[in-house]
Amino acid sequence: MIQIQANIITQKLLAVLAISLLALNASCSNDTQSTTTVFTNFNGYSFDNARELEQFTTLVVDSGKVVAIGDDRLVENFSEANIVDGQGKTLIPGITDAHGHVSSLGYTLLQIDLRDTSSARQAASQIADYAKEKPYLKWIRGRGWNQVLWPGQQFPNTKILDELVSDRPIWLERIDGHAGWANSKALELAGINANTISPPGGEILRDANGQPTGILIDNAMNIINQIIPPPSDEELAAAVDAATNHLLSFGITSTHDAGVSATEHRFYSGLAKRQELAVRLYGMISSTDPELGSILSAGPTVDDNDLYSVKSVKVYTDGALGSRGAAMLEPYTDRPSHSGLLLTSQQQLRSIFNDAIKADFQVAIHAIGDKGNQIGLDEVEYAYATVGGETLRHRMEHAQIVSLADIPRFKALNVIPSMQPTHATSDMNMAEDRIGAKRLKGAYAWRSFLDQGSRLVSGSDYPIELANPFHGIHAAVTRQNKDNQPEQGWIPEQSITLEEAMRSFTIDAAWAAHQETVLGGLSPGKWADFIIIDQDLFSIPSQDLWKTEVLQTWLAGKQVYEKL
Repeated sequence: MIQIQANIITQKLLAVLAISLLALNASCSNDTQSTTTVFTNFNGYSFDNARELEQFTTLVVDSGKVVAIGDDRLVENFSEANIVDGQGKTLIPGITDAHGHVSSLGYTLLQIDLRDTSSARQAASQIADYAKEKPYLKWIRGRGWNQVLWPGQQFPNTKILDELVSDRPIWLERIDGHAGWANSKALELAGINANTISPPGGEILRDANGQPTGILIDNAMNIINQIIPPPSDEELAAAVDAATNHLLSFGITSTHDAGVSATEHRFYSGLAKRQELAVRLYGMISSTDPELGSILSAGPTVDDNDLYSVKSVKVYTDGALGSRGAAMLEPYTDRPSHSGLLLTSQQQLRSIFNDAIKADFQVAIHAIGDKGNQIGLDEVEYAYATVGGETLRHRMEHAQIVSLADIPRFKALNVIPSMQPTHATSDMNMAEDRIGAKRLKGAYAWRSFLDQGSRLVSGSDYPIELANPFHGIHAAVTRQNKDNQPEQGWIPEQSITLEEAMRSFTIDAAWAAHQETVLGGLSPGKWADFIIIDQDLFSIPSQDLWKTEVLQTWLAGKQVYEKL
């Protein structure tokens, strides 16, 4: 049972300590105005340093950090402080999204979003309208299509696009970012024809005559991506600004950026140095970036304000389930001749692990299929035996479909399952078609991981999924979509409690980034990152969790978003 933190002795000790610190600060400054703010009359929830849920009504903040939390009696100890009356509203720690793609989200917000299209022809029609509105664009780009939601569930082709736009290249990434749809102009510019060989870890889909259909999967996408002009500094700045404002509106005060380029790394570092980074970022440097070596040589970095931290390398083992690029131990049920794609060779993986661990960097391994996950675990085990790294908190990003025999290895090897709850509710309409019922027993297995003692961390994988964390919390607890379907939840035995879900989006997500001493809760000494929401998550029906709206977002004790 949650207890109001009413231990008056503890509160007074905290208050005395806080007042002493404030007095010391005041003696070193000519500014006599109080920098302390007391947020009181709130319905507050947080996690303490032991990861236990605690409830409070009053939060004391000074110089951007938490001084104390407790009941209303704390106010008496800070008579000179600024007072904020919460009027009974619910206050929780800022959300940490443990897996997203910041610049990709920004570019998606600035490009055309095909997420809600109902057919290939409707998508092509939207693209044609978009092209007419923007005649200055040399490339027409978009993202979000998902053929699984279209009649027939078949991949689209170039012809549908060529009929409407043929004078400019079109390149549209699938919702999961692991497949792309091109028109003939884009294929021509990239030199893709009937004679082009699919690269290792990629596939160029072809028709019955051997001609490219316009669908490129995983590493084959690089053939087109490498000829698209890189974004300018101004475009990157606009994308990051759009993305971070979007995240703040959903109460996300910290996010793990899964695949940071060297250019982005320098850009984020500059923003943090100037204290202009709107959201805290934990950077996973892309293992394919040519400058990876120099970044590793510089070692892990973090600025004084914990705005931008770098201690991780992102590497891929396989692709995604929707495009049948996830590497499976046995062939796909709906494509018996195919077992997915391996995107990084064993030799490359071992080299990356070796270099990252020697530089004291965590390795975050993209793994969706059961073979992809098994390979990731094998490489962690090999690294421990050769170069070490047992304390670096290596992560399996997605851990989506795992062999039942491999689930215990996560705990044995101290590998973090970094998962995205809405992937389950997005994939439930096609997952069994792809891999059959038997393999689903180790799929989206949040409860299995928690029950064995693994520390589950959650994210959204935006822009593949919507960034709204309350959609993820709802999916984790109910195993249902927003229409409350299926009625009993999809594979309901893998559901988790609200407290567990909240922990995975706050204190445990911070722990996965080695940040549990400064983020993830509202314990004294941590940054005062918190949000005010419109309903009490712990007193509403679970089916309504996704409806939660953020009223205000605060970062380091400063309000950075308010719902209009």
